[in-house]
Amino acid sequence: MNPRRDAHPQRQAHQHQEHEHEQDKHQHEHDGHQHDHHGAHDHDHDHGDDWWARVRHAITPHSHDHAEAMPTAEEASKEGIRTAWISLAGMAATAALQLVIVAVSGSIGLLADTLHNLGHLVTTIPLIIAFRLGRRAPTRRYPFGLRRAEDLVGLLIGLVIAISAALIIAESVRALVDPRPMTNPAWVLAAALIGAAGNEIVAIYRIRTGRRIGSAALIAEGQHARTDALTSLAVIGGVVGTWAGFPQVDALVGLLMGAVIVGVLISTVRVTVRRLMDGVEDGTLDQIERTAADVPGVRRVERSRARWSGHRMEADLDIAVDPGLTVAAAHTIAVEVHSTLLRAVRHLDRVSVHVEPDGVACGPSLSLPAPPPAAA
Repeated sequence: MNPRRDAHPQRQAHQHQEHEHEQDKHQHEHDGHQHDHHGAHDHDHDHGDDWWARVRHAITPHSHDHAEAMPTAEEASKEGIRTAWISLAGMAATAALQLVIVAVSGSIGLLADTLHNLGHLVTTIPLIIAFRLGRRAPTRRYPFGLRRAEDLVGLLIGLVIAISAALIIAESVRALVDPRPMTNPAWVLAAALIGAAGNEIVAIYRIRTGRRIGSAALIAEGQHARTDALTSLAVIGGVVGTWAGFPQVDALVGLLMGAVIVGVLISTVRVTVRRLMDGVEDGTLDQIERTAADVPGVRRVERSRARWSGHRMEADLDIAVDPGLTVAAAHTIAVEVHSTLLRAVRHLDRVSVHVEPDGVACGPSLSLPAPPPAAA
């Protein structure tokens, strides 16, 4: 913003401050001076000498800057990709152990369940691609970048979860109508225990990372793994029921797990669709407005908006300031609002601040749509 004085005092503060901030850059410039939001940090913290400490460091979400727990956009994308690959390896290891049991037991039912676990390739690989697309710089065709690809993959994951729920419910109904004896129950139990444990570990890891970086798609993929764990729990219930002389327990537990998976599906898809429709969580705008209003020099917050773009949030707002301020003074307040919001609001990556002179009629707001053309 040019700090020259305007000859009309009423227009001195009515300037549109656009402070676009990308957290994968550690500094940005304002009128020749720099504001360092993150500070330099060295990746030299001790990881321990033993191999287990190094493995934990590789798979555990952590911040390189211990004073700032929130990762930058670039760090969040890398962390999401790393989590997707590591969890996919975990799913593959689980499926490999189940394949060994399939080879020993010869159970076709176990083979089908194992192949279902390998189906995570259908959703995890597109999620990794979406994370990589989101790291691309904006273009003239896609001026906001490609971060929304992440939420589109979230819809794909929701579809796969829905198919899983439908198959479980259909199979459970079939088992109630036409029960079949379970073969090799001991091997089935062993495979189910491996599947439940492996899938739940992957689910916890994905969901924890997804919540930390703000990725609804990664959380959905964690819920996908959890549905597989629930499927394995249903198998365990069936084995126990068979040993107890009640083979119908298998189908009843399957119906119960199918209902639970439908609940998980609704919760997962609701968040993904809300983000695609530019919705935010309750209280987000309240926090943005309250934080901006507390900045010295801000008399009032006229309007605020926010939306998710992948695993990062963008916001813009109008603030009213003293109409007698110079352009430079109004700009300083806008900069302070911008930097304060980035520090206070989790996952907020970009902020645009529009400054208006308080109490001065400025005509239609610049944020409103253009009025319809006058009738001829």
